[in-house]
Amino acid sequence: MKNSIKLKLFPKFTKGYKEGYPLILKERFEKWPKDLQEGDLVELIDTNGQFIARGYHGKQNKGDGWLFTWDKQQQLDEHFLTTVITEAIEKRQFLFADDSTTAFRIFNGEGDGFGGFTADFYDGYLVIQWYSLGVYSFQKMILEIFLSFPEVKGIYEKRRFQEDTKDDFVAGQKATFPLIIKENGINYATYLDDGWMTGIFLDQRDVRRRISEDYAVSKNVLNTFSYTGAFSVAALFGGASKTTSVDVAGRSLSKTKEQLEVNGLDPSSQAIIVEDVFHYFKYALRKKLTFDLVVVDPPSFARTKKVTFRAAKDYPAMLREIIDITAPNGTIIASTNYAGFGMKAFKKLIAEAFQTSDRTYKIVETHSLPADFTVNKNFPEGNYLKVLFLTLDK
Repeated sequence: MKNSIKLKLFPKFTKGYKEGYPLILKERFEKWPKDLQEGDLVELIDTNGQFIARGYHGKQNKGDGWLFTWDKQQQLDEHFLTTVITEAIEKRQFLFADDSTTAFRIFNGEGDGFGGFTADFYDGYLVIQWYSLGVYSFQKMILEIFLSFPEVKGIYEKRRFQEDTKDDFVAGQKATFPLIIKENGINYATYLDDGWMTGIFLDQRDVRRRISEDYAVSKNVLNTFSYTGAFSVAALFGGASKTTSVDVAGRSLSKTKEQLEVNGLDPSSQAIIVEDVFHYFKYALRKKLTFDLVVVDPPSFARTKKVTFRAAKDYPAMLREIIDITAPNGTIIASTNYAGFGMKAFKKLIAEAFQTSDRTYKIVETHSLPADFTVNKNFPEGNYLKVLFLTLDK
């Protein structure tokens, strides 16, 4: 293994890194080498030249690399990677043993001890997402380790550090698509070789379970930013009387129909609408439509022909429109995957939305990432998902 390049920290950042903060940010160092290459190993030292931690350089949207050890003797080699991957898979044995759920995350980057990539399990097939060219330099070693596990039949990858999404299949056996996975006993059609997304967001598993268990029976449900309609399917399994799925993407129509059909549900009995969600809010208000349960899980940033949405500043305004079309004593499931603020700030945005309304609300459930999306306690911003179940008083 090649030698580490020493990086000297500014004193004010030493304490945080010594305590286990894992993300490398180049502005925190006295000097950032111009010739530092993606995948190069780095060694953090304090102003006295004392070792703090070792990591690798890999530029992604979050920062400039990840630390993987605070042990001076530990190297980044096959033994180390085998250990962290094995430990991660062992933590998920409760999910491997659950026949009702066959898709979940088995490696969550820094949460499992090595930042920069994630691995999701889809009934025998992996989707690995690489977030920098630096981490991709260890690809061959990591693929071989995953293929050594009998549970893994084949591997697909998404190279998030580049635009090219071709050749997603990289190792083992190819899957047949749609690949039908189960989540809480419900079928979902997935495609591992069709762009960035697979057809389902695995981090919302617990939310879908709660919808089907306790919130959907006899309810008229509106699923906004619906993608492939997964929340709608979960609501129907929970006894919803009707679902309306709204998304601006043209293929959301065929994808949502497919999700219903693989569960023996009739798409013609549900409303699937291809339209700008913000336009639909105005339409629903104009037509005096109301819904007993509204699910809103917008992207952190979205732009359509006439609307630009940024979760950080536009969430309250969007929620005000939803409040107006929520039935008396209805429920809003408000969700965001925006990592720029925590749960406390999200609750403030919710409160702001209700300030100009004569309706009041109560937070009855709070959700963040499920157990398989392991979070590093020294990197709380890794726990990006925030979901609040709001019941309205009238």
